[in-house]
Amino acid sequence: MITADEFTPDYVADLASQNGMTIQPKSVRFNEAGLDYLVAFATAKDGKKWVLRIPRRPDVSAKISDEAKILDLVKNKISPAVPDWRIRNRSLIAYPELPGELGLTVEDGEPLWHFDRESPAYCASLGRLIAQLQRISAAEARAKGVPVLTPAEVREEWRTNVATVSEEFRIADELMDRWKAWLADNSYWPDFTAFTHGELYPAHLLLDDENEIRSVLDWTTARVGDPSADFSLHHMMSTAEAFDQTIRAFRDAGGRVPPRLEEHCVELVAAGPVVYAMYALQTGHPDHQATAAALLDPSGA
Repeated sequence: MITADEFTPDYVADLASQNGMTIQPKSVRFNEAGLDYLVAFATAKDGKKWVLRIPRRPDVSAKISDEAKILDLVKNKISPAVPDWRIRNRSLIAYPELPGELGLTVEDGEPLWHFDRESPAYCASLGRLIAQLQRISAAEARAKGVPVLTPAEVREEWRTNVATVSEEFRIADELMDRWKAWLADNSYWPDFTAFTHGELYPAHLLLDDENEIRSVLDWTTARVGDPSADFSLHHMMSTAEAFDQTIRAFRDAGGRVPPRLEEHCVELVAAGPVVYAMYALQTGHPDHQATAAALLDPSGA
């Protein structure tokens, strides 16, 4: 595992050279928003622009082949472009730069928005994209080796994760009561599953000047699961009007809208500390564990 101090333009150029690519160190710029990968943008000696993803931890490297299966599944199924990996091993993924610009980046720990989040064009584009994703069948996903969950398994996974987190961290009573009520209420939970990206928000989307989605990045969490998943972060980051525009575009594109979609999205976001705590347990990193503890028990009791 490399440290932030080691992640320099010269380090990236050397790693690329080890994999047969010559890049100009002065061209390297970083996007460190991702938790699993350090990402660099660079220009090769021949002038072509590349994206280089460097795994932060061995457990991330172990999942690279799984993401490759997902990319193979989706590459001809959706309108936006997806990464075309030319280099793939446990230390480096590299692919030609994709069309569009990131909608969200992080600088000095602060989010920087690069587009209008309320743009009707963006909302409609996102709705169409989710509809395209959900047209990918469970059979197609299973044939590619992509995880496929049933509705019961989606709900049981949440129960299991809440139980796991509660054994390792203190959870505020109001949060635990909320999650238990959500898990016990059948009306929240869709009776079908669908293919989802899993983290579909502007840090993983490249947009054009018209706020249309041109490319989609970071497919590590994609699977057949809760059909509400790809709406939840948009609900958190947008107004009610923008969310409604996205749902209308999704429905117009043939998407199946689950019952209580908006309310379920609210609860999915509220359960975000569980997801982060599971990540903290997986990495074992003290900083992540401290952050998870603060999210799970804001009062510090």
